[in-house]
Amino acid sequence: MSAPVKKNERLSVYIEDLTHDGNGVAKVEGYPLFIQGALPNETAEIHVLKTLKNYGFAKVIDIIKPSPDRVEAPCDYFKQCGGCQLQHLSYEGQLKWKENMVRNVMQRIGKIHAPVHPVKGMKEPWHYRNKAQIPFSENEAGQAIAGFYKTKTHSIVDMDRCLIQTGEADAILAGLKKELATLGVRSYNEHTHEGMLRHVVIRKARATGEVMVVLVTKKKKLPQKEAAIAVIQKLVPNVTSIMQNVNSEKTNVIFGDDTINLWGKDVIIDTIGNVRFEISARSFYQVNPEQTEVLYKQALDYADLQGDERVIDAYCGIGTISLFLAQKAKTVMGVEIVPQAIEDAKRNAVLNGFTNTYFEAGPAEEVIPRWYKEGKEADVLVVDPPRKGCDEALLTTILEQRPKRVVYVSCNPATLARDLRILEDGGYQTQEIQPVDMFPHSTHCEAVAWLKLNV
Repeated sequence: MSAPVKKNERLSVYIEDLTHDGNGVAKVEGYPLFIQGALPNETAEIHVLKTLKNYGFAKVIDIIKPSPDRVEAPCDYFKQCGGCQLQHLSYEGQLKWKENMVRNVMQRIGKIHAPVHPVKGMKEPWHYRNKAQIPFSENEAGQAIAGFYKTKTHSIVDMDRCLIQTGEADAILAGLKKELATLGVRSYNEHTHEGMLRHVVIRKARATGEVMVVLVTKKKKLPQKEAAIAVIQKLVPNVTSIMQNVNSEKTNVIFGDDTINLWGKDVIIDTIGNVRFEISARSFYQVNPEQTEVLYKQALDYADLQGDERVIDAYCGIGTISLFLAQKAKTVMGVEIVPQAIEDAKRNAVLNGFTNTYFEAGPAEEVIPRWYKEGKEADVLVVDPPRKGCDEALLTTILEQRPKRVVYVSCNPATLARDLRILEDGGYQTQEIQPVDMFPHSTHCEAVAWLKLNV
């Protein structure tokens, strides 16, 4: 059957929902149209751009009846940059939509009917990111540009500020590209593989105020190294660490294998709750520290530790959740597939004086079954998997070993719902789900689920 709408047709539609990438969804005779810039509960005049067998794409011509939650996006680059999708939706509206999205996904995908609480959001949902990864390139005139990518492209939107990044990132955005010509440093062109500066990564510790700037370069030899250091110190007066990372490969991956200290310390120190963390140039660390504390406290509450529990933390990263749990558990064992992250976790345990932790590198779905065979069982299992969710083998291990309590920290409600269904079918009951807004003005939403074993 052909689509009930045609390319270039104009029509009036009611917007029912948003997609995961922030486009409005309208249906014409059951046929979905994805409409950039439209919000739920709006009536809009649209122009159909493309029709496929099962869905189509359109753009807004006019908002006939706006949503009461529609606002003017404050960012000058909002319609170009792919970093934020929801700045035209009030923050209260964003939190309501995310709560409904999590609840609907739980019921539709997982048939999970546990209570979903209102999203825990931020009082000030701007300038929250403690890490910026800024790509540098050149325009057609050979001038340096820097910014963030357009949606689903590698085309850079040249910009001077970003409302969700720190002031230090804005200083680099606005200032460094103007200084590169005087330094004799060309920005990198990924099409020709020419030029030197590929990315600048800025990391800031919320608790200590320490700032690290990382220059990601194509070659190890940096022209006018001392002058480059002086420029960064001028742009970011509170910088405490200037590093260089060398990536000579033809790749979209940001970092290479070789990291060099140009000036200052190798790490910066940040604190989440009462736990301190060393953050190196390539360490994984949550980008919203204020909400990370909210997220981890929620996980700790759901773990309900009394002091004599043995805890396993799957996908432990650099030990952030593990060390939170270690404050109240008898023992915590963490596993992570990235060896460098495990080294960071061990170092952070020593930094905080924890002697009740153990960390091992390897796939969680292989390491944890071996631990159980060795008698290293868990009363509480905490999982914080990547967006794809838990590996099937790990879910099987949970169902075979049957820890009394499971705390599932998720960055993808869809895979969370899928995995909760598997665990409930295997004998667990989801008690409740708490969404946490880690990324205001985007469509992403984290959630923590608490499961108990049926006995």
